[in-house]
Amino acid sequence: MRAARLAVAVLMALSAPAFAVEVDGRIDPAEWQGAQHVTDFRQVQPLSLAPGSQPTEAWILSTPEGLAIAFRNVQPASVPRTRQRVQRDFEDQVDRVNLMVDFDGDGRTGYNFTIASTGGVADAVITNENQFNDDWDGNWKHAVSEEGDTWSVEMLIPWYIAPMHKADGDRRKMKIYLDRVIGSSGERSAWPTASFERPRFLSDFKEVEMAQYSQSLIALTPYVSGLYDNINGDSDFDGGVDIFWKPNGQFQATATINPDFGQVESDDLVVNFSATETFISDKRPFFTENQGIFEYTTPSDFSQLLYTRRIGAPADDGNGAGDITAAVKLNGSLGGTKYGVFAADEADEVGRSFYALRMVRDFASQNLGMMVTQVERPYFDREATVLGIDHNWRPTQRWNIQTRVFGSKIDDAGDSFSDTGATVWADYEMDHGWRQQWIAMHFGNDLEINDAGYLSRNSTNYVHWEVKRRFTDLPADSRYSSKDWRARISSDHNDHGDDLGSQFRLSREGRLRNGSYEYAQINVNGPGYDDLLTRGNGLVKLPANFNAYFEYQRPRKGRWSHTLEAELLTGGLAGNDKIGWSLSYEPTYFISDAFSLYAGFYADDTPDWLLWERDNLIGSFRGREWHINAGVTWNIDDRQELRVKLQSLAIDAQLKQAYRVDVAGNAIPSEDPIEDFSLSNLGFQIRYRYEIAPLSYLYVVYGRGGFDRQEFSDGAGHLLRDSFELRDDEQLLVKFSYRFEL
Repeated sequence: MRAARLAVAVLMALSAPAFAVEVDGRIDPAEWQGAQHVTDFRQVQPLSLAPGSQPTEAWILSTPEGLAIAFRNVQPASVPRTRQRVQRDFEDQVDRVNLMVDFDGDGRTGYNFTIASTGGVADAVITNENQFNDDWDGNWKHAVSEEGDTWSVEMLIPWYIAPMHKADGDRRKMKIYLDRVIGSSGERSAWPTASFERPRFLSDFKEVEMAQYSQSLIALTPYVSGLYDNINGDSDFDGGVDIFWKPNGQFQATATINPDFGQVESDDLVVNFSATETFISDKRPFFTENQGIFEYTTPSDFSQLLYTRRIGAPADDGNGAGDITAAVKLNGSLGGTKYGVFAADEADEVGRSFYALRMVRDFASQNLGMMVTQVERPYFDREATVLGIDHNWRPTQRWNIQTRVFGSKIDDAGDSFSDTGATVWADYEMDHGWRQQWIAMHFGNDLEINDAGYLSRNSTNYVHWEVKRRFTDLPADSRYSSKDWRARISSDHNDHGDDLGSQFRLSREGRLRNGSYEYAQINVNGPGYDDLLTRGNGLVKLPANFNAYFEYQRPRKGRWSHTLEAELLTGGLAGNDKIGWSLSYEPTYFISDAFSLYAGFYADDTPDWLLWERDNLIGSFRGREWHINAGVTWNIDDRQELRVKLQSLAIDAQLKQAYRVDVAGNAIPSEDPIEDFSLSNLGFQIRYRYEIAPLSYLYVVYGRGGFDRQEFSDGAGHLLRDSFELRDDEQLLVKFSYRFEL
């Protein structure tokens, strides 16, 4: 009897699907038995929907360890294969494959996993149908192999990578998109035929049903860091821990205690003289982990209700950055509702407290969400609360409509005020490549979301209509594989009824058969008022103006790649009477597939640059600006990289005329003294990174920088040379972090 039972067990084991996949890049038919096999890959760049020029096949399999995906890509010698090694979250034009998956299938949040033919990886979160954010890094397995005219990929995405709805029974429905990009031509072929060039992308993924599995995980990532300040001659040591806990598919928690946000990344140099704030993305691991649930954006550039760079930003008393003591984030689902809870606290009496609650619910062709944020700022005796409702509706395959309604309530040192905002974004897909788009935005005068979020300006009433036409059936002898023309008219008024200007825009996007990319745009702007320049001290009447912009990107061919941007523009009080220009060029030279150098420049000349001095006094300057961007990228091996980054910036401004602005917005010449000025800025970083284990790193970073402003004109070229002598900051940072999975 025992022998019979053993024989039956052996037969059952031999006939059962092979659930375990060894991720080695070699597609073993026995391992992929029972997988869904995909062969119908069609071109989505260009968006012709013709079969891919090179055969591609893929396999999809649910295993207890995670979602397993395999690609086999045919690429004969007649199609050049890119051998370039790339950094994590690369954007280089190389041979690669993508898995994009919406684990809940509701079109709300997706995850992108990219593997290059040389083994490099990238990952990103997808929100708002087609918005990618590559700040997030996940822990997943991947491998690449080559054999003859094919190269193959295997990847395994663990089930704990993201929170998911509870499945019905032992089967789970999710939506998947697979694509393959040929680096030498830029051709992208995909299954299904969804495209992020369309307004609907995430919701057009293919629904797939598979076996349901769940994984639990506890991960601890402690860190230690040491910093030596070579200017002040002192040092600092610190330590902390990030905690990740996912007991099941419906809940996960992340927390950080005494996080270290030492400068292992290098933000680009920015000198901002405008009345609006510069947006900077957040790459800090705790704030990027499963942050997609908190995405609440509007059509206004970069606007969002929770802008995590506020946390640990310059303290309210102006003395250094806020000291974050701890933060926690909860993500999960209850039935058909997904939720997120966020809290962060800064130390000392000047510290701020941040809170956010997010809930979303999917209803087949539409989904509905709510978000509330609150910030307590005791130093200012200020409390800011923002509540928003968002609705995404897909009534047919042709329509995609996004609606946002939100409001703020501010209690500031005994004063209380509130206001609202609303936006509608509608896209309509027609036949033969035609599309239309309508956008309307209203932000009230007293709307304030910037305590926790980001909004470049309030007090606006903006509308635009855009018509587009895509051409993909170009002749075989054309240099282009596709062209996309767009025409837009827009109008903008502030909430007092003042005309902020109207605009006509015409643009063309072109993709070339050699993988290059072109973009050209011209804006014709009508006369209007600038209500921000004087910082609340009156409007400034401006004449009509225009700008014309061109961009060209050529991917690596041989040892070189190139990026070029050029612009002609008018503006200021001179309107179209004086023309300014800007030009930037950055070539990259590849010494080898792993080692490259780049050195580029930016230069501009603005003949009528308007800057605010004080109250209603403004100056018209001739502004000239120069940048130098240079660096080295060495991908030493799969775990090590060395990066050198140099940025130098110089601005020279010569006063032409001072003006006082009258109550009607007219600029009246004034004899008020305003000085010429010049400034220099330097940023230099050498960064070595060694990946000890997944999401475990050793960083050694040397950084140097400086800033100098003078009240005289000194010539941009001379200033640029002087910038290399700046040394306000000089630091050496060593940081070690290790992820323990329990």
